[in-house]
Amino acid sequence: MKRIFILLIIAATACVVQAKVDLVTLPTRDTVQLTIYNSADMTLVRESRALTLKQGKNNLQFSWENTLIDPTSLEMLPKANANEIDIADLSFPPRVRNLGLWNINSGVSGKVPVEITYLTSGLSWRAFYMGTLTENEETMRLQGYVRVTNNSGEDYENAQTRLIVGQVHMLDEIAELARRQYPYGRPGEVLHLDWEGAVEEDKRIMKKELSNLRGQLVVLADERKEIVKEGLSEYFLYTIEGTETIPNGWSKRLLSFDTDEVPVVNLYKYEEQRYGTNVIRFLSFKNDTEHKLGDTPIPGGLLKVYRGTDGQEHLSYTGQSEFKYIPVNEEVELNLGPAANVVVESKVMDFKTDNYRFDSDGDIIGWDEIRTFEIEVRNTRDIPVKIEIKRNFPTRFWQLTTDDTYEKVDLDTIKLTLEMRPGTKQILTYTLRTYHGTREDDAG
Repeated sequence: MKRIFILLIIAATACVVQAKVDLVTLPTRDTVQLTIYNSADMTLVRESRALTLKQGKNNLQFSWENTLIDPTSLEMLPKANANEIDIADLSFPPRVRNLGLWNINSGVSGKVPVEITYLTSGLSWRAFYMGTLTENEETMRLQGYVRVTNNSGEDYENAQTRLIVGQVHMLDEIAELARRQYPYGRPGEVLHLDWEGAVEEDKRIMKKELSNLRGQLVVLADERKEIVKEGLSEYFLYTIEGTETIPNGWSKRLLSFDTDEVPVVNLYKYEEQRYGTNVIRFLSFKNDTEHKLGDTPIPGGLLKVYRGTDGQEHLSYTGQSEFKYIPVNEEVELNLGPAANVVVESKVMDFKTDNYRFDSDGDIIGWDEIRTFEIEVRNTRDIPVKIEIKRNFPTRFWQLTTDDTYEKVDLDTIKLTLEMRPGTKQILTYTLRTYHGTREDDAG
């Protein structure tokens, strides 16, 4: 059931109380746009409607009961004949809850398009993605979705949805403002703007106060924002194409983009200090035009990755990973979790000590430890794989002997990189000599 405030046009005379009142229900929305600020539980609603005004004074009555609309944020602007229509004020009658009154002076009679904006709470969104790898896993179809959840108390029909990604700081919570007994002030206080009896200076002050109140709450999103890398103030505007009806109490999945053949890089990593004995699979791609992306930053969310197994579009599950938003021209590396079909097993084949140093009392004060390692690597997959093996040493004083090529990452870490054909096995061996006690000085 539709719950948004019901707007009524009242034909006004010199004395509204004694006048015959004609009630006219506001026409349905022509368009509605939702800009959802997830971090602040705030949504900016912009809707267009056609009001039927009579020449002279018009009263526009509305109620926001059973919704989470913040009445202090309500704004209305004529979109035609603006120089002949004066939206004089917005007042809240005493001792009446959830009710407001717009006073409108119109120099024209008939339908006038207006734009109504306000803030509401209870709308939220979450991004998630589906990646489908080709059989050779060199490219991926990437589909982006947004799930919008509406618990605002109001149905939104054929709404265009825009998302604000990032942190927005608020002085007040919209939900708390919406639940106040009266729109302004502490409970029990009522603000009533006596516009007709005010002098020009008073009107100017009241306009300024209203503007200040709304200005504290509204973060306008009329233009596409660039990402500002400055603390928690990073945010940008993300627009979902098309429109969708989002009833109150429902969640709706919206397709944000669908891009085929995105080039990807698969990499398997083994590092006991970080991952234990598991081999971890990583998938990476870049948000740029070369990878058929790059039009806009990609909001953070959960990516589930599948692999096509045959020509009949059957899929096998590969893994999933959460990620933060990906700016344009930046690369993301996603951890898809442990892989069972690529195996790395490390064993100590030999251990001995050597080169002892003694003090004057005959106590050992320096020595070398020599360990020989064997690493067996198996690729049981039906496609080639790339494997990165890191070895971390307990000291920065060491020497390595091996026939395999390695890269020194830092003072106590090396990296070995293998390219393995399908269904193959490879054995790596190396001897590590570490220096201890006074032998560190000899090794330095």
